[in-house]
Amino acid sequence: MGREDQIEEREVLESIFPDEITDISEIEFRVSIALDIPGEEENEPPTMLLQVRYPPEYPEKAPHLDVLAPPNADVYEYFNVADDREHLLSLLDETIEENLGMAMIFTIVSMLKESAEQLVQDRKDVITKAEEDARAAAEVEENKKFHGTAVTPESFLKWRAGFLAEMEEVRQREEDERLAEMKKAKTKEVKMSGRQLWEGGFVGKVEEEDDDVPIEAIEKLKVEA
Repeated sequence: MGREDQIEEREVLESIFPDEITDISEIEFRVSIALDIPGEEENEPPTMLLQVRYPPEYPEKAPHLDVLAPPNADVYEYFNVADDREHLLSLLDETIEENLGMAMIFTIVSMLKESAEQLVQDRKDVITKAEEDARAAAEVEENKKFHGTAVTPESFLKWRAGFLAEMEEVRQREEDERLAEMKKAKTKEVKMSGRQLWEGGFVGKVEEEDDDVPIEAIEKLKVEA
């Protein structure tokens, strides 16, 4: 009964995978599985080989399975059959257990393909997330140049104290300059012409040619008079 089930399943698989299946013996064959990677439809897809060998009791007993890399396969950034083989085979255990007693190779092929594609997508997502985080961090640093440091109550009080101190320095400087100007105006030497002295009655006689006489001279003349 087991061998009849094996032959029947093998014929069904031939119709489903006419170009992907290759016989090794009457009870052993390989199925080539090409992964569909979103965004890379134009590139050569990563491919793996599922090798199947029927035990005499199959499907009551699990088939012997292995995952291999095709000969001369190109290196793919996110998928390596040698590195991922054990992990992918372990993901098939539950599927095999659930399908014992039934033809299960098509289900196994589908599960293996889906698991490998998800593995690739997860790795791409990690890289994409890291790149997005790096860009976001760079944008935050760039924006700091335009937004400056965030204002906190402590930083505001510190700024206010500095501002008030600076304004007091400016006020004091302006006051000092104003007082200096007033002092300079009071002590400035004022000169009067001889005619002004004469007309003002400060002296009895002043030579017309004296154009300017200091205030000190006026005071002296008044005392002498």
